[in-house]
Amino acid sequence: MEELFTNADRAEILTQALPYIRRYNGKVVVVKYGGNAMINEHLKEQVMEDIVLLWLVGVKVVLVHGGGPEISDIMGKLGKKPEFVDGLRVTDKETVDIVQMVLAGKVNKTLVNLLEMKGGKAMGISGIDGRLIEAEMKDDRLGYVGEIKKVNIDAVFDLLEKGYIPVISTVGCDGNGNTYNINGDTAAAFIAGAMGAERLIMMTDIAGILRDKDDPKTLIGEITIKEASKLKEDGVISGGMIPKVDCCIEAIHRGVKNVVIMDGRVPHSILMEILTDEGAGTMVTRR
Repeated sequence: MEELFTNADRAEILTQALPYIRRYNGKVVVVKYGGNAMINEHLKEQVMEDIVLLWLVGVKVVLVHGGGPEISDIMGKLGKKPEFVDGLRVTDKETVDIVQMVLAGKVNKTLVNLLEMKGGKAMGISGIDGRLIEAEMKDDRLGYVGEIKKVNIDAVFDLLEKGYIPVISTVGCDGNGNTYNINGDTAAAFIAGAMGAERLIMMTDIAGILRDKDDPKTLIGEITIKEASKLKEDGVISGGMIPKVDCCIEAIHRGVKNVVIMDGRVPHSILMEILTDEGAGTMVTRR
């Protein structure tokens, strides 16, 4: 079978990536990974390959992950039915134990293992470790769903300094020993902001912000936070996209240069975003 790319083609592709490698070398890029984008095992491996490649060329990648479908799956196996209010999981004492077990245990260590298998050097931590994510109860109706009060980011910087890819599961804690389920997008926004990240990449299961939610061709390539607020008012940004866009705006207000919402189901979308002119998804900027 004839090869699609010659060695000269490969060399040319690498040369074209050089300005982007130079731009991001030594910079912090936070990747939020979770939900339905994590379900396909082949795609999951490709995402880990992208992260390891960026790490190898000197990008300081921080991986923040959720794992809602995995939590629901384990709850089902334990005979517990998931409940949601306004898109947030109702988390009683038993459920928060399951959340901690699945996120800080199974999902976190699976991702660390995959990164290591792909040639990276990764270390998994949760929002409880080093009191990384301090939280309090958001709403009595939701139980142990946490609202972030403070992030203590030193441990993450320490891991980066030692050459690790930090892999962070989004559970939090308070001063009384309670554990909280933390929304992954919100946690990523706070962590990226505290680190002054060059970019926050939010991987989801849609192409980005669409002018017509039923037509992928209406993808908006770049938008300011002011324009995003206007699209929310006009109802163009609606439903589950509203909290995602709010997290983008939160991240930028907290010091992130820009945020990208992209389709995590597209192979190598992270590399397309960081190492090419075209990018992927919708970029949200301050102005």
